[in-house]
Amino acid sequence: QVQLVESGGGLVQAGGSLRLSCAASGRTFNDYAMGWFRQAPGKEREFVAIVRYNNIYYTDSVKGRFTISRANANTVSLQMNNVKPEDTADYYCAAGPTGGLIPRLYNYWGQGTQVTVSS
Repeated sequence: QVQLVESGGGLVQAGGSLRLSCAASGRTFNDYAMGWFRQAPGKEREFVAIVRYNNIYYTDSVKGRFTISRANANTVSLQMNNVKPEDTADYYCAAGPTGGLIPRLYNYWGQGTQVTVSS
């Protein structure tokens, strides 16, 4: 059974930092894009950052603040610096064969980890 497990979420003050991690198992994802999406209450799930091979993409709202890294084929992290209240959301790790900005392009998902940023 393929499984993606996120960790590292929690409560953090605006301007602070948080590091999310995702560990995948059940298969190798060396040829898959892996990345992060987030969903705030009452809003659509949105792309945050992805990495595939040496290509990295961020949504505009996190550029310069968040950094995605991939330690190996099945492990991806998101370093969140200078967080803002609007970063509050459930963060999901995802893997897909092509990557992209649309959630439906990803066929494996973690259960999510909650990030709450207080002002």
